[in-house]
Amino acid sequence: MKPIVAIVGRPNVGKSTFFNRVTRTRDALVDDLPGVTRDRHYGDATWNDVEFTLVDTGGFTEGEDFSQDIQFQVHQAIEDADVIILLLDGKEGISPFDHDMLAILRKIKKPVFYAVNKIDGEAQEIHLSDFYSLGVETLYPISAEHRYGLTDFLDDLVSTFPGVGENHTQNEVEFIIGLAVVGRPNVGKSSLINRILGEERLVVSDIPGTTRDAIDSICEINGKTYRLIDTAGIRRKGKVKRKIEKFSIIKALRSLERCDVALILMDAKESITDQDISIAGYAHDRGCGCILLINKWDLVEKDSNTAKTYMDRLRMQAKFLSFAPAITVSALTGQRVSKIFKLVDEVYSQYAQRITTGKLNKIIGLAIEKNEPSLHRAKRLKFYYATQVSAKPPTFVCFVNYPDGIHFSYRRYLINQIREHTGLDKTPIRIVFRQREGRLKK
Repeated sequence: MKPIVAIVGRPNVGKSTFFNRVTRTRDALVDDLPGVTRDRHYGDATWNDVEFTLVDTGGFTEGEDFSQDIQFQVHQAIEDADVIILLLDGKEGISPFDHDMLAILRKIKKPVFYAVNKIDGEAQEIHLSDFYSLGVETLYPISAEHRYGLTDFLDDLVSTFPGVGENHTQNEVEFIIGLAVVGRPNVGKSSLINRILGEERLVVSDIPGTTRDAIDSICEINGKTYRLIDTAGIRRKGKVKRKIEKFSIIKALRSLERCDVALILMDAKESITDQDISIAGYAHDRGCGCILLINKWDLVEKDSNTAKTYMDRLRMQAKFLSFAPAITVSALTGQRVSKIFKLVDEVYSQYAQRITTGKLNKIIGLAIEKNEPSLHRAKRLKFYYATQVSAKPPTFVCFVNYPDGIHFSYRRYLINQIREHTGLDKTPIRIVFRQREGRLKK
């Protein structure tokens, strides 16, 4: 599971710039995944071959004093993260908010890094003298915009992550199928898990947001062991009045990190919302197997076309999850709940599937023969060979002469061909195009 690093600090100290620099993205708040539009406050990053998730907590103090509510929000961010970065402003200097933040951070036992941003070079490090009055032993002068000081800072940051440098062996936990139950608040996540477990293991309430933390329950069904992970409901940014659920999203993302299959719940009484699609997008980003569950189906007035109409609308709005099975259920009555695990087993079997190199190259070869890719700058694209590099989800690498010349539509075509010839129709599939090394392009 990737470590979580939370960036905290007052507004306009450069948190988003730092976030974009480290995650190597252009815009911290925009996701270009086709079919999905959502605000984004997290991103994956890699440094020294160590992967971690960076969370931008920017904006939770604008227009407010350092009140009890804000202290609670800061504590929530700190609680959910493995490492905290307090970003300070090297141009504006110290503010009362910085002192208040330090008072909180000194009480915690997690690693805390204090970085003074907007220090563009060695000559400007003279501005650090004021910050040493805060009583911090180690200050990192950095410039998120110009990359100054980032190498040393990130070297020290990743060295504190739990498990870095340790060898981990396989254990029995890896043979448990992990299921994360995610969805908007009040769609019935806890009720569904209680129905599956056959007992009132989790708190169920009709007040949205009852569940704040991710909670695990182990169950055995038909001789197979599953880990059910209940998560806090994810709301739209505009609906988060106290903004506490911004940090609940961290826990939901952490749950998706350690699950194999995401059970994405939606409320059948309500129309499919943008937030439903956004949540599905979080699971898609994480490469999870996905099953779409339309809950509370017992409360819907139905005719012969109700289910088909709902499913057609769902498929239209979530085109990027065309591979994900969908089923109507009722956690309250138990309607079709037993069928969920048949789908889980089917999805997981494909999710963990491996295809031999010989079979894969035959599929790719036939696909190219059937439909050749377009020319790239008047030159023909050549596919040398392909291989599967990992499962969960099945991930393939194709070596070609011009990786940048592969149009996204042709990538989609190849994925569909793999699905057709392997039967992998219920799992995400990833294809990466790489330059073949050691030979000149022709």
